[in-house]
Amino acid sequence: MTDPKTELCAYNLSAASWRKSSASGAEHDCVEIANLPDGAKAIRDSKRPSAAQLHCTATEWAAFRDGVVSGSL
Repeated sequence: MTDPKTELCAYNLSAASWRKSSASGAEHDCVEIANLPDGAKAIRDSKRPSAAQLHCTATEWAAFRDGVVSGSL
């Protein structure tokens, strides 16, 4: 049985649709997010799109998002 996190990190992002917050404006660099299967997300630096990306499960993403919204991060 393969570890789900290992499978997630091996996901091919060549055709991923990356987006950034509309609050960042067209000229500002920020992080970009791509949707992955089962609610997972990939995260990258918009200034360095070819650099390594972070991959997080849906549970990890929800914890991060909740932390940002609550102000605890």
